[in-house]
Amino acid sequence: MAERDAAAAGGVEAERGSDSPGSESDSENGSASGESEMDFLRNLLSRTLGLGSEKPEKVLDELTLDGVSRFMHSEKCKNIICMVGAGISTSAGIPDFRSPGTGLYANLQSYNLPYPEAIFEINYFKQHPEPFFALARELYPGQFKPTVCHYFIRLLKEKGLLLRCYTQNIDTLERVAGLDQEDLVEAHGTFFTSHCLRSSCKKQYSLDWMKDIVFFGESLPSRFFTLMQSDFQKVDLLIIMGTSLQVQPFASLVSRVPTNTPRLLINKEKTGQSDPFMSLMGLGSGMDFDSEKAYRDVAWLGDCDEGCTALAELLGWKKELEELVNKEHTAIDARAGQSHDAGARPSPPPAGATARPSRPPAAPAGSLPKEEDAAGSKAE
Repeated sequence: MAERDAAAAGGVEAERGSDSPGSESDSENGSASGESEMDFLRNLLSRTLGLGSEKPEKVLDELTLDGVSRFMHSEKCKNIICMVGAGISTSAGIPDFRSPGTGLYANLQSYNLPYPEAIFEINYFKQHPEPFFALARELYPGQFKPTVCHYFIRLLKEKGLLLRCYTQNIDTLERVAGLDQEDLVEAHGTFFTSHCLRSSCKKQYSLDWMKDIVFFGESLPSRFFTLMQSDFQKVDLLIIMGTSLQVQPFASLVSRVPTNTPRLLINKEKTGQSDPFMSLMGLGSGMDFDSEKAYRDVAWLGDCDEGCTALAELLGWKKELEELVNKEHTAIDARAGQSHDAGARPSPPPAGATARPSRPPAAPAGSLPKEEDAAGSKAE
């Protein structure tokens, strides 16, 4: 990601721009789509420039939230993918990265960093781990409750509509809200596990010791590249929430859906709109909300929780959503006392070794993000 904002915050979203976190994985997976170079280029030009293709079928009766809700009730909508960023966790008390005055980067003066993003860069961490660990302690999972957005995604799962949730966040609130490992692709890591950076050690440490994320300079988990190949061919509706869509390769996922798949953005501002150059490079989002050619993209601008509540109301799910949030928050409060008295912190790694969060293999439900994935994190 061009912007170096590692995902070291509980709900902080790990995003990057041109400094793509998946550089290593990209080379391992070859062509992003697995097609031959010529086929990939032909299809890319067809999608971005409309060359040699007929006008895609319009599946929404109108480009509004009402239109999306009616589509969700239809037989055509069976598989929904959610793409989420830091914006869905800010109401839980977790700062995003860029909001003026309140964002994470605006409040790092006390760490005496050469520049704000350094706190999430793997090379800086190896030399100066103290700032990251101090920040991680403040953002440690378990202090925050999932938001309305998180529970709306859970409702999609319970109603058999959720194909997958792709998240840039490392706060693990999706897991706390009730999503399982199979439901998630934690693109920028998790706090669930960590590992020693010393090549002769590589010992794994549990969530009790550290939470895992991907630092700038590390690759995304292989699960991200494996599942996106199949998921984005099956999706009937893409819901994007709380992300600026600036970090690659995560941001480019919106352009991988079939040409007739509707895309709903719930965010404080429009984002992901077409950039001719980036589109030709295969990294453009290609969202079109306002032109005369717009036919499938809908933008609902405002607070993410309010957007999910508005959509739930149109779907007839509002009461169910409110009851779910109240029930789950009550249960979390009831467990809070035990969590705070959980006992002593595990012993630190051996002298000379630096513990760093490691990428999550297959973490159990409720687990936090891993660190290897922290390498590409960014916050909204």
